[in-house]
Amino acid sequence: MNLDFLKTFWSKIKLLVSGIRITKKLIIILAPIVLLIILVISGVLIFSFRGLSDKDIAEKAVKYISDNYSPATLVEFSRESGLIKIKINVGGQEYDSYATKDGKLLFPQALDMSGQESASPETNPQAQQPVTKSDQPLLEAFVVSMCPFGLQMQRMIADAISSVPALSQYVKVKYIGSVSGDGKTITAMHGEEEAKENLRQICIREEQPAKYWGYLACYMKAGDASGCQTTAGVNSSTLNSCISNPGKGVAYAQEDFEASSNYDVSGSPTLALNGSIVSEFDYGGRTSNAVRSVVCAGFNSPAGFCSGADLNTATVATGFSPSYEAQGGSANNSASCN
Repeated sequence: MNLDFLKTFWSKIKLLVSGIRITKKLIIILAPIVLLIILVISGVLIFSFRGLSDKDIAEKAVKYISDNYSPATLVEFSRESGLIKIKINVGGQEYDSYATKDGKLLFPQALDMSGQESASPETNPQAQQPVTKSDQPLLEAFVVSMCPFGLQMQRMIADAISSVPALSQYVKVKYIGSVSGDGKTITAMHGEEEAKENLRQICIREEQPAKYWGYLACYMKAGDASGCQTTAGVNSSTLNSCISNPGKGVAYAQEDFEASSNYDVSGSPTLALNGSIVSEFDYGGRTSNAVRSVVCAGFNSPAGFCSGADLNTATVATGFSPSYEAQGGSANNSASCN
């Protein structure tokens, strides 16, 4: 529908009525009909001039994510169930998001209600259970190493430990995955490269724990595994021995995978405190201060570091990022990799 069509249509109307004797009665009959036709055509034209195309909405969504969370690029877009499905690339990994056709609402993920819904950390009934107290609480953070939101969780934990070193004995990052049929390799959500990095981090955590947080602090900036081993002072010979020996690296990883299976973990990140799934959003969101708050909630008698000034309450950046703080992000952004 365009202006040329409207002009042609109007010309035909004039030609049609030119041979008809116009009377007052005829005008009364035709006027509402002509007016209705004009209004309908005008409405369609206005919509076509002012409406956003699917591509416009997809590009708008990617710009919004890049400006407020983490650099993203558009992979493809399509229509699905009345929404615009937008595949984006964040930190080298692809994710599906959805937007309404008017371009006003963006959903980071969708739940398929045609079958059984998979539980997320926010909807898992276990998250509502009371926290068990302990003299030696343990916060387990389940992630995968190349998930933007797993990196976000690791970044906030690393920052909290940097501010309160004593927290390190109460927090352990664990990894989601499985052991392959041959028992010699592991798999991960986002493919072979992520599986290799998961195993690398597991080996550093287990056999060179003093280097683990230094390595992560470097790795989360740009994903430079080789350079960060040097920066953190990781012993390459010890690391390679662990990775190549299934009795070490794969065995350590299997313990992580069994723990995630016991909790029925399906998303990165997911937190468990003293054996029960918890949500960081009950303690302030994805911030360094929330990490301390979660740990302190697990004590029978709070440790000395549980009091005092708040730690960083800024929302942590997702994905690989040279900076700690997200640009314009929200502490209540509960997105995860599933």
